[in-house]
Amino acid sequence: MDIDMLEGNPAGLKLLRESLKKVQITAGESQEGSNVFVVFGASGDLAKKKIYPTLWALYRDNLLPKDTKIFGYARSKMTVAQLREKCVNTVKAKEGDEKLLDEFWSSNSYVAGSYDTKRDFELLDQEMKSVEKGKNNRLFYLALPPSVFKPVTSMLKEACMAEKGWTRVIVEKPFGKDSDSSADLSNHLQKLFKEDQLYRIDHYLGKEMVQNLISLRFGNMIFGPTWNRDSIASVVISFKEPFGTQGRGGYFDEFGIIRDVMQNHLLQILCLAAMEKPVTTSPDDIRDEKVKVLKAVEELTMDDVVLGQYEGDPNHPEEDGRLGYLDDPTVPAGSTCPTFAAAVLKIKNERWDGVPFILRCGKALNERKAEVRIQYKDVPGDIFNGQTVRNELVIRVQPNESVYAKVMTKTPGMSFTLEETELDLTYNTRYKDARLPEAYERLILDVFVGSQMHFVRSDELAEAWRIFTPLLHKIEADKPDPIKYKYGSRGPKEADLMAEQNDFKYTGRYKWTGPNKL
Repeated sequence: MDIDMLEGNPAGLKLLRESLKKVQITAGESQEGSNVFVVFGASGDLAKKKIYPTLWALYRDNLLPKDTKIFGYARSKMTVAQLREKCVNTVKAKEGDEKLLDEFWSSNSYVAGSYDTKRDFELLDQEMKSVEKGKNNRLFYLALPPSVFKPVTSMLKEACMAEKGWTRVIVEKPFGKDSDSSADLSNHLQKLFKEDQLYRIDHYLGKEMVQNLISLRFGNMIFGPTWNRDSIASVVISFKEPFGTQGRGGYFDEFGIIRDVMQNHLLQILCLAAMEKPVTTSPDDIRDEKVKVLKAVEELTMDDVVLGQYEGDPNHPEEDGRLGYLDDPTVPAGSTCPTFAAAVLKIKNERWDGVPFILRCGKALNERKAEVRIQYKDVPGDIFNGQTVRNELVIRVQPNESVYAKVMTKTPGMSFTLEETELDLTYNTRYKDARLPEAYERLILDVFVGSQMHFVRSDELAEAWRIFTPLLHKIEADKPDPIKYKYGSRGPKEADLMAEQNDFKYTGRYKWTGPNKL
């Protein structure tokens, strides 16, 4: 996590606090009594890189409910001091905040225990009770491998439920590996907890520009009338990383790029881009519409996808770039696991019939980028001798959050010579004095206030797996050789060809440069 991104400032915090008041679902509950936040898997990578830095940012900016105590729980025997040392590169204080950081760590406790022994969870319960007062709310974050989700949640239900306040459980992806395993986990969780106690976290739903899709679509008259098959040629949703597996290929190889990114992050963005207008902005009304659009998506087949795997570029300036996926010592020899995937999804409903939704994601590509690109149809009755290029509306999720529309305009001079330019809203320009909160910060605050809008519901999850499971099983059974692409490239050329065949025109001549500074 970029530590600089976590620095709060008065303008940003003011916006965040004002918005927080408007999403307070369980009014007053998180303010009264005490709150305990338990990090299961506290000694792991996710806790070190994401959860503890996020909790520190919320604590430093005075956004956590008062009297919140943090407990780490893992199998490793360690002290809070050792945990702090483990997080020394990710949980940092800027100058003047050193005392505050000491106070943050003093509000932490650590309990070592197994994940399947009731006695250990009873000891955790006793430790929590020793710091609680009044109404005791408990929030459990499962930063754990999926193999221990079941025993941990069973033990939680038996020994650690809040007696006087609420209990909420945050579950990290992956939510299973296919339809059957996901349904098995969902059934297990639903026997233990009510749906309003479960928070299946997909951190992409916490990103500002993903959330902004709803406002853009349903709060602006200029987009609504053209947001359909009559005006839109194709929609591309892409996620690009400029680095490889960096020694973590063994873990990645178990899941692959489709499970890691496409089936969750990109499909969630597709839902928000394609769903019908919800009755209200309440969490369940929005999630109802997401489920409806997923039900209209056909199952994917091998004909709908292009799979790739990166290989090293001998001329790359960095060592990582000279190594291919199969050069990662943690990757099984001869693995056919894709590190790049492009898929064409079809939505069979009145609004989108015939409009391809192209999802692209990959590692070791030419840039870091996540965006939604809505490409409009060609202007009918061209009077500019073929100079026009299709309009596009681009919602950039990262980096440099922005919304811009590519439009045609006349160049200065005496002739009708056209060029592409943009109508631009770059968040850093419009809200230049405000820090946009990190996705994990927003989502953890959502759980405290009881808002499930940006979390995945069980029926939504089932539909997502229905779309991808037959394809994933086919890939695992047949082990097709992925197309090789060079580290630092755009990915396999076949993916560009598939996009072109699905009515996406890429000219390559336009590059968005962001707004000029006056």
